[in-house]
Amino acid sequence: MELGADYIDVELKVAHDFIKSINGKKPEKIKVIVSSHNYQNTPSVEELGNLVVRIQSTGADIVKIATTALEITDVARIFQITVHSQVPIIGIVMGDRGLISRILCAKFGGYLTFGTLEAGVVSAPGQPTIEDLLNLYNFRQLGPDTKLYGIIGKPVGHSKSPMLYNEAFKSTGFNGVYIHLLVDDLAKFLQTYSSADFAGFSCTIPHKEAAVKCCDEVDPVAKSIGAVNCIIRSQSDGKLFGYNTDYVGAISAIEDGLRVRYNINGTAGSPLAGKLFVVIGAGGAGKALAYGAKQKGARAVIANRTYERARELAHIIGGDALSLADLARFHPEEGMILANTTSIGMQPNIDETPIPKNALKYYSLVFDAIYTPKVTRLLREAEESGATIVSGLEMFIGQAYEQFERFTGLPAPKELFRKTMAKC
Repeated sequence: MELGADYIDVELKVAHDFIKSINGKKPEKIKVIVSSHNYQNTPSVEELGNLVVRIQSTGADIVKIATTALEITDVARIFQITVHSQVPIIGIVMGDRGLISRILCAKFGGYLTFGTLEAGVVSAPGQPTIEDLLNLYNFRQLGPDTKLYGIIGKPVGHSKSPMLYNEAFKSTGFNGVYIHLLVDDLAKFLQTYSSADFAGFSCTIPHKEAAVKCCDEVDPVAKSIGAVNCIIRSQSDGKLFGYNTDYVGAISAIEDGLRVRYNINGTAGSPLAGKLFVVIGAGGAGKALAYGAKQKGARAVIANRTYERARELAHIIGGDALSLADLARFHPEEGMILANTTSIGMQPNIDETPIPKNALKYYSLVFDAIYTPKVTRLLREAEESGATIVSGLEMFIGQAYEQFERFTGLPAPKELFRKTMAKC
């Protein structure tokens, strides 16, 4: 108090004694925050409500509750408390699964949030930096009418999507925020956050196939692929609509790479026609690329760690299957196309690659869906072996155009997207 602090944060256990000791001595401008920290879990709404009453009874100017997220759905209980609170309240859910509590507090009635001055130097788990709060999430522009969008995945912290979409939202004046959403159970997440405020989501590993079952309606292309990477919630009736924008961005980028390599005119049909197109991975992205390649007249081969999964997908799309272990010895012809859709080689495991370097000489073009790092070991070795390489960045930007337009109803700022990703 003597140093002129605006706020004093006191733990609930000692709050009664502390407030009693400063009775009559506290300057008007100083506000006392009384805090309760739970490092185990997030209690029920009823228990949290009782806790608010207990904290208020100490004479606190501001109530602060910090709990721990075991699942991202735990945060909904804190939002329920803060949005209906009649007193100034801070509600924080600690941990990576609680990130949305720190960013959306202004939307759901929170008094303030906490950020760290330096990345990695946190006073509680899951704290974003002040710079990210202000510049990445545009925190000062968020309010009750802000729509929430996000990238659903596990893991998800590596994704550059928030950088891309938030910059685009800001430039177009769209009142939305886009956040990393670390989700364990997709169906539970969508049921818990079912209001129109949670307006749209991108889906990544491992939720793309589960998303098909979670949507009320699925676009015919996404249904054929068996994977959804974009979910839109109808603002009129709350129904969930699923789309797949993965294959368009990836296939277009691969076609462009082949046209440059072989100096093919852009109007001369797809350069993929008749090519042997080898897809590594039988998950959502693998399905999307195999489907896209077949649509362009390519012959598809699916390679997967689990041969059964590869065979299932090959049967669906009308192609051949082999195990990932056999891929190194698979070279029935030269000039093949290779597309990696697995996370092998993604940060932090950047020294990994799905195929030995000596097998890459049989491919004319190699694509990697990974974009962190931009040039994976697979792409580096492919280029050294004489192949044209296409980064996952091209797929990422291509699929983002359509998602942005579905999210906002506005044309995608394509030039801004490229400039933003060039800075990453």
